[in-house]
Amino acid sequence: MKLDQAAAAQMAGIVLGHVRKPYPYKMDHVLNSDEDAKPPRHFHPIFYGSFDWHSCVHGWWSLLTLRRLFPGMAEAKSITELADDSFTAEKIAGERSYLDRPNSRGFERPYGWAWAMALHQEAVRHEDREWGARLEPLARAFAQRLRDYLAILTYPIRVGTHFNTSFGLLLALAWAEQFDPELAVLIRSWSSDRYGGDRDCQAWEPGGDEFLSSALTEAHLMARVLGEADFRQWFAAFLPRLQQCLPASLFTPAKVSDRSDGKIAHLDGLNLSRAWCWRVVAAQLGLEDAAVATAAADEHLAAGLPHLASDYAGEHWLTSFALLALLAA
Repeated sequence: MKLDQAAAAQMAGIVLGHVRKPYPYKMDHVLNSDEDAKPPRHFHPIFYGSFDWHSCVHGWWSLLTLRRLFPGMAEAKSITELADDSFTAEKIAGERSYLDRPNSRGFERPYGWAWAMALHQEAVRHEDREWGARLEPLARAFAQRLRDYLAILTYPIRVGTHFNTSFGLLLALAWAEQFDPELAVLIRSWSSDRYGGDRDCQAWEPGGDEFLSSALTEAHLMARVLGEADFRQWFAAFLPRLQQCLPASLFTPAKVSDRSDGKIAHLDGLNLSRAWCWRVVAAQLGLEDAAVATAAADEHLAAGLPHLASDYAGEHWLTSFALLALLAA
């Protein structure tokens, strides 16, 4: 369960097969008039593939990450050519202008926002291209939206789907630490205030359509927000029965009954995102606790990895979460 060039090529091939696949496509789109009833490509000149906007964004994050890590794979050339054609100033301006439309305030909040920032952060690492500089205005527009959102968000949203607050803050914090230190301070402060007092998590999960663990995504965020000593103290109170593998739901991979159902297929993503969170958390724990967390990560990863391309319901997005988990090793 390691990311090598063969695995990277397979993953890149999956994503290259859908980032420009125009249909089916599910829009996050408010129609303000008859003129708004147009195809996705009209509104999103880059992110019109992969079934929906956010999946296309993190599909591109996957492609750029794989290109950077494995520049020698055959797929790297295809990624470069496709990115050069996609990340033009004109097309990015088109994506940015969508945010100025009436009723766009909640567009892709906060999941797509966070992935757009992650994509920009990855694009900057490709110093042989101008992708990062071109994507920066889009990332900063979402960063400002996040800043405004945190000012009015009284309570964290703890569901295991796109609206989850802690997941969005995780990706946004990584971006903000590099590009917007003031936003990073705000994210750390907001997270500490809202999650710092959580104790004895019961982990009533997963829901039937969840791809994120509310409990483990929160723990992952706190591992980033707190120093190691403070995090261990917080985590010991948050999951006090870790050594007994309780709550059992956090240690048991989800079962997927129908991978052609878009919502039920989310559970494959849950297994992969849990593996990612467990691996990150394990790195902050003492040896005995880390062993328990690592074993849980391995079990969840083994449950999720075989199904990256079982059906388009999962194929259009699962690779990104497999990559998160594999990189966390």
